[in-house]
Amino acid sequence: MPRKGLYVLPSLFTAGNLVSGFVSMIYSIEGNFNVAAWFIMLAIAFDMFDGRIARLTKTTSKFGMEFDSLCDLVSFGVAPAMLMYLMVLKNMDKVGIAIALLFVITCATRLAKFNVKAMEPVDTKKPTTDSFSGLPTPASAGIIGAFVLSYEIFDGSVLTAKTIPLLMKKMPFFFDAMPIIMVLISFLMVSNLPYSAFKKMKWSKPKSVQFFILVIVMLILIFSYPQNMFFIIFFGYALSGVIVYIIRYYRMKAILRKTHNKDGK
Repeated sequence: MPRKGLYVLPSLFTAGNLVSGFVSMIYSIEGNFNVAAWFIMLAIAFDMFDGRIARLTKTTSKFGMEFDSLCDLVSFGVAPAMLMYLMVLKNMDKVGIAIALLFVITCATRLAKFNVKAMEPVDTKKPTTDSFSGLPTPASAGIIGAFVLSYEIFDGSVLTAKTIPLLMKKMPFFFDAMPIIMVLISFLMVSNLPYSAFKKMKWSKPKSVQFFILVIVMLILIFSYPQNMFFIIFFGYALSGVIVYIIRYYRMKAILRKTHNKDGK
């Protein structure tokens, strides 16, 4: 049985997530959007570790799950929505408020659904999946935070940063499209589209080795172009669920067509 002190460790990381989200909102209010975005990224980092530490130390608990969801709502729901409202949506008046609220509401809905599902008894007969249903809230917040980091460079607010010229040329387009992107992200969070959780990687398999090499390359690129690469990674992850769904849909359609043709003979 784990020592009592170990139960505090995951909660400290979860609290770090909450603190980062709250500080992000303060910087958003002050108009320092670049720092606000970095604190959202820091909240994502804390969120990546709290659950893993809890499982590693065998200190998972219902309290930890509830505490984590409440902190996630602040850091990945309210903080990104406030950041986008003050930076982009404010000029849209009531429509901008509605888009920001939609983001927060769908974030809260997703977290509530996740908690309800986590409390359901585990069916050992069903095979476990390596995917999330719908876009995870940290990824949703990551898209917004990463966009702000890249746009602030384009806007001249951040002077010393390496960039990918092709992406930077598209920043005005993404700025204008962010209200629509926020709506799409909101619906992706409560959708049933599959998103990889990367939990079942077996590094002995050739595909896993290739994935490992890809991760190393990505890390090098992140180190070289941090702001731009964060945007590419989070945006690409959001698109991955849509792409996988379309591929599965057409595969299933092809299988049904073959079955129908066989039965018709």
